[in-house]
Amino acid sequence: MTVASRPAWRRSGATVLSALTLVLMLISAVLIGTGGGSASAQTTTPTGTGPDAATSTTRAPVTKSRTQPEFLSLHIDDVTPTTVTTTTEPVVTVTGTVTNTGDRTVTDIGVRLQRAPAVDSSEELRTSLELDQGEFDTVGPFVPVADSLAEGERKQFTLSLPLRSLTGSSLDITEPGVYPLLVNVNGTPAYGGQARLDDARFLLPVLGLPHAAGASDSTPQASASASPTAPVPPDTSNPLAITMLWPIADAPQLAAGIPGSLNEKVRLVDDDLAGSLSKGGRLDQLLGAAEIATGSDMDRDHRLTDSMCLAVDPDLLITVSNMTRGYLVVDDPANPTGPAHDGVGRDAAAAWLERLETLARKMCITAVPFAQVDLAALSQVGDDVLTHSALESPADIVDSILGVTSLRDVTWPDAGVLDDASAKMLHGLGPTTTLLAANAVESTPSYGRTVTIAGGGGDAVDAALFDVSAAAALAAVGSDPQTPSYVPERARYNLDRDSRTARLQDALGAVTWLSLQGSGGTAASSSASRTSDRSMLIVPPQLWSADGNEASAVLSTVATLLRSGLATPRPLDKVAAERPATSEVAELAYPQRAIVDGTPESVEWGVGMQSPRIDEMKQALVEDPQVPLTPTRFMAPLREDLLRAMSLSGRRDQNTATATAAEQAAHTRVSAVAHAIDGMYASVTILAPGGVYTLASEQSPLLMVARNDLPVAITVQLQVDAPEGVRITDIGPQQLPPRGSRSLQVPAEISDSRTMVVDFSLTTESGQDLGEQTSVTVRSNAYGQALAIITACAGALLLFLAGRRLWHRFRGQPDRADEGYERQ
Repeated sequence: MTVASRPAWRRSGATVLSALTLVLMLISAVLIGTGGGSASAQTTTPTGTGPDAATSTTRAPVTKSRTQPEFLSLHIDDVTPTTVTTTTEPVVTVTGTVTNTGDRTVTDIGVRLQRAPAVDSSEELRTSLELDQGEFDTVGPFVPVADSLAEGERKQFTLSLPLRSLTGSSLDITEPGVYPLLVNVNGTPAYGGQARLDDARFLLPVLGLPHAAGASDSTPQASASASPTAPVPPDTSNPLAITMLWPIADAPQLAAGIPGSLNEKVRLVDDDLAGSLSKGGRLDQLLGAAEIATGSDMDRDHRLTDSMCLAVDPDLLITVSNMTRGYLVVDDPANPTGPAHDGVGRDAAAAWLERLETLARKMCITAVPFAQVDLAALSQVGDDVLTHSALESPADIVDSILGVTSLRDVTWPDAGVLDDASAKMLHGLGPTTTLLAANAVESTPSYGRTVTIAGGGGDAVDAALFDVSAAAALAAVGSDPQTPSYVPERARYNLDRDSRTARLQDALGAVTWLSLQGSGGTAASSSASRTSDRSMLIVPPQLWSADGNEASAVLSTVATLLRSGLATPRPLDKVAAERPATSEVAELAYPQRAIVDGTPESVEWGVGMQSPRIDEMKQALVEDPQVPLTPTRFMAPLREDLLRAMSLSGRRDQNTATATAAEQAAHTRVSAVAHAIDGMYASVTILAPGGVYTLASEQSPLLMVARNDLPVAITVQLQVDAPEGVRITDIGPQQLPPRGSRSLQVPAEISDSRTMVVDFSLTTESGQDLGEQTSVTVRSNAYGQALAIITACAGALLLFLAGRRLWHRFRGQPDRADEGYERQ
């Protein structure tokens, strides 16, 4: 990265100053320069577009000279027209606001409009906005804004400059293209000299040139084509095939750790989604912009409709669908089962969902991975059931809720990149086309084309590539700008320095740039301009914070490309069906930034620990035809919570507080799932009988009671830890009814009369412990070995005495036992 250098100071007065005054000014300049501000003299660039102005299109090395303003802050409020065509006004008008953000008064404030050469590569769509001010070498005159602005004061201004003119100053734009523009503000801070105090940059897409400013509309058509003031249309001989994804997604909103149920209301972490779905909300405006742009009045030939595909997050659909039945909002997101209050978005959710169903019936719709899950983290966890829930189930969810048939075999990772493990994971799911950034592979073909990428272990998957700069510019649009992970470091900069209007202009320029590369304009020599079959994927971020006006501007620009002949629609299903033109396998390039922006290892570890426990519990649960709540429906929300914990939503936000909150929410979800599963296992237990259990005999059965507090039946296995002398017969698997108990008769054989302690517990059939262990004190009436010896001795004595008496009687001898008895 080149370190920015400050332009030299230039004195503005023509009168010779006194020595004392000169010294004071030099000291002030040094103090201002070392204060870290952006105050620097205006560049001695020729005013106007005459022969002295620089005309070379050779781009100098990028110099990132933009710093936070110290004295004045310049904000772009409006640009008209946003996209120049042959029918727009021939004058560019910029409205902005200058604010004194320093600690001193600034006087003699003026602004002017400057232009750099047209963008001639995709990368310059980003890097040209960081060029040094001197690179914007076509300049207009300064326009006064205010004589003075005190601390905290602001003043709005309007700048107008013709696109081209034969009689005066202009932007000197003579060919279609995308042009970087800069608004420069100069002023004189107290104790300092005249200096450039701030600037604002944006892109101006020029699809065609209207007649030059001052030209007569009555010029005959025949001669107008040869006139330097005549309109200049674009070259439409090689239209660009456009495919646009329209994201309908939101950050995970359902409270974590709440199992599925039949009648209980779902819980949300907050009620922001209600506002987003209501009139004027983000999701309401995104959907409304698509409805209007693809309506019969605006899109009569269905060209825009054919080029678009709704990309819907199934997690959002699940949440909104549940909201339509009433829902609760927890008071503390960290305590999802704690106090909660009724949400207010039930009606808004129902109305919005109905509108989405209507729109989905007339155009392409596809599902994105569940909750914008991080595919790299998902592959590291390596759970097949979790992978199925994240990548295969979403299409079924979309179809069942919206009543449509969504486009399958398309995977759009939120990160826009893949590592080898995630590519191999996708290959294991079967044929699929994944949408990746063009720099996600080592060798980059033309944008929009499909390539084969290595998938690990000799496997391979197909990928359709989208332009990095265009996608990055779209990600910067809206209230929460973000820089995607695939943007290279040399093209990253602080988006907060640009206003929403400027960021929207950058997006419009980036979206239109490739369509102009087939024209005879300034970028005709571009390497991307002479492909015989050109295509482009327009891919905003999945969680897009654009409002209705911004979304409509993007759609209107795409519609203009289609109507003008610069572009033609290419449906997403054709992209998915397209096979790579060559058999060459491209290697993946996974950026370090994607690791930084990705799911923390601690969250991956937590997900890897809890997912098998969910599977074990689900396997132990029993599906009862008489109970509507199935094991799958009961356990599904917990598995989905693990996917939400690995969501990339908010992790790339320009606001670091949002990224921190996203990471905290991920840990909260994993903890809540662990707590919920612990509660499930604790809800199935063996009840301890009170007192001492006395057996009537040595083979009397033990009677135990097993309790199931879960709403679903479960199969358990009784585990016994008995001391020596006690033999317990295994009673095999036992089924416990939902929210009920069952008596268990346990055959036991005890060969000892002493009091003993026998431990009982329940487990799943796979051996997972359930509930707590119960100890039973057992006392038997059996005497064991001693009783057997005594009984044997007594029996032997009885036989001896009986035998003796019979012997005496047989011999006729009187027995002493008969003495005292006389014969009658």
